[in-house]
Amino acid sequence: MSGQKIPTALGTEKIGKLLMQYAIPAIIAMTAASLYNMVDSIFIGQGVGKLAISGLALTFPLMNLAAAFGSLVGVGAATLVSVKLGQKDYDTARNVLGNVVLLNILIGGVFTVVSLIFLDPILYFFGASEFTIDYARDYMQIILLGNIVTHLYLGLNSILRSAGHPQKAMAATIFTVILNTILDPIFIFVFDWGIKGAAIATILAQLLALLWLVKQFMNKNELIHFDKGIFRLKKRIVKDSLYIGASPFLMNLAATFVVIFINKGLKEHGGDLAIGAYGIVNRITFLFVMIVMGINQGMQPIAGYNFGAKLYSRVTSVLKLSIYAATAVTSLGFIVGIFMPELAASVFTSDEELIKLAADGMRVVVIFYPIIGFQIVTANFFQSIGMADKAIFLSLTRQLLFLIPCLLILPHYFGTFGVWVSIPVADLASSLIAGIMLWHQFRVFKSGKVTNTL
Repeated sequence: MSGQKIPTALGTEKIGKLLMQYAIPAIIAMTAASLYNMVDSIFIGQGVGKLAISGLALTFPLMNLAAAFGSLVGVGAATLVSVKLGQKDYDTARNVLGNVVLLNILIGGVFTVVSLIFLDPILYFFGASEFTIDYARDYMQIILLGNIVTHLYLGLNSILRSAGHPQKAMAATIFTVILNTILDPIFIFVFDWGIKGAAIATILAQLLALLWLVKQFMNKNELIHFDKGIFRLKKRIVKDSLYIGASPFLMNLAATFVVIFINKGLKEHGGDLAIGAYGIVNRITFLFVMIVMGINQGMQPIAGYNFGAKLYSRVTSVLKLSIYAATAVTSLGFIVGIFMPELAASVFTSDEELIKLAADGMRVVVIFYPIIGFQIVTANFFQSIGMADKAIFLSLTRQLLFLIPCLLILPHYFGTFGVWVSIPVADLASSLIAGIMLWHQFRVFKSGKVTNTL
């Protein structure tokens, strides 16, 4: 091990400095990833048309579902790597890498085939109409053909971050954003490929980033690197990875159903344009959520390593700092959504009716946004220390216990407003439950009676 880099600083460096070191690159990367999606929406809205935005919004549930299977493998494996490094179990940490590659190819491939076969029925079920189906189909066919590339890119990037290289993980994400931003206008306007051009730009950027990531993991001087013996599925690694990854998987799966209910409710009470308005609101608010996810990604290796090393005071410290930072971010989202929604929406379209619909919806959605950061960090924290059952419960509480029932009930009484207001109601209720669970976990840490199941 003499020439290999072991991230022992995770257990000794000051927590504030560590969080800055890991979170800032992750925040930049996640912000870039969010801009990545926004760029597609902006160029599609301005270059293809307002109904194309609605068509793109219809793909969100399927994109969420694809992301669910990607996170099932990538996020779980990255957390497992952090914990194993903290336990100094380097052989297992290295074998996780090979299992990530095999699982992503297997799961990503099956998802692609099934989705392509049933694509039109799926999109109609999601709320497509005769005016929006062509846009949604053209975009998703390309995205699905590149699904394995996307899964491998995201999975390997997560492992790279957990292996002590947050700056390199950030660089890979920024590269995809820059390249996508360059290719989008070329493919959409110059080559006249329309919405297909945006999808091709997305996959091509991820493919080139994936090739770079593969090169990084071929470096034998790194502790976590490709080796012949690691490309065999190991039952315990697969089980632990999928167990930990079950939380983000179920969260994305629930988000899929949520978006379906939102799209169907908006189509029934507001038509195709209302779905486009939600697409815009979703992209804008998602930017702030992605920044919080960047904070989470910075917290994850620190919390996982120190939990594995039984340094519980350090685990608590990184959690508190992460909550403070996340709350500041979502408070900024509240300010944007309340005071300048028209300006934000106008970036995506020049259609006045669509701008008004999006602005009205955004003002409702962000009512309780300042506390959202706390709820997201808390759910991710339990996942980061391997307590997947608690993370799953918190993730599903907002989506299934509160949001979907609200979406089923409130629109019948309040129409389109009932769809929009369901979101902040669920945010408030789930944050209260997260607070109770976190308070209990703090008491467990103080008592020292903590069980590590990994």
